[in-house]
Amino acid sequence: MDQVTLTSGGTVAYTDTGGDGPVLVLSHGLLMNHSMFDPQVEGLRDVCRVVTWDERGHGDAEHEGSWTYWDSARDVLALLDHLGVEQAVLGGMSQGGFLSLRAALLAPERVAGLVLIDSQAGPEDPAVAPLYQSMTDAWAAQGPDQATLDFAAEAILGPGTDHQPWKDQWAAMPWHRAPQVMGTLLSREDITDRLGEITCPALVIHGTLDAAIPMAKAEELVAGLPGARPLVLVEGAGHASNLSFPEPVNAAIRSFLASL
Repeated sequence: MDQVTLTSGGTVAYTDTGGDGPVLVLSHGLLMNHSMFDPQVEGLRDVCRVVTWDERGHGDAEHEGSWTYWDSARDVLALLDHLGVEQAVLGGMSQGGFLSLRAALLAPERVAGLVLIDSQAGPEDPAVAPLYQSMTDAWAAQGPDQATLDFAAEAILGPGTDHQPWKDQWAAMPWHRAPQVMGTLLSREDITDRLGEITCPALVIHGTLDAAIPMAKAEELVAGLPGARPLVLVEGAGHASNLSFPEPVNAAIRSFLASL
């Protein structure tokens, strides 16, 4: 992977297929990394230039201190600057969608379109926030136990995915990252009332068995984004639908890119 040094301090890491096609930048979900988009890199590199990256607190990125998804949005725009890309389609799964929406608000002229996979514009559900916080506190103190790993795998990956490789990665993740990574998730604000400001074309994809973000949140995105296409449902998929059911997700993205 290549590295980009941020003006705010720290680095993010990225991969780039290169090529002359439209640029698709894919931003991963919580506790994941760029490799969760391996099926999209392989399935879409013939029609576009695919860029994946590790966000703050994840994978090979290095950053100290606190941050918000607005900071991560600025990171993806800085990555575009580094690559010499004036405009790109920004795609994101879950928290990758949170930051992509914010990037579209910060720099609409840089965003040719949005691909939002199992994501939303609202805040975290207050009913589950205490559970996430207690899990994070335990993780930061002593590393994740088996119950925590199992819970994370079910919530993030769901059916159709081999959980063990990701559990192994999470078990090896630096413990000190957990409070800030989760704190950023839990403290994000609601931007639903700003969706109307985002006028670029948008594709919303959602797994029908997503246990982390309700379908109603995907429907809110489609209703609130002026350029949204009809909602694409991935039957039988959990939260990371692009990883567990890549074929229908790739097909939807291909069709969306062709329409731009």
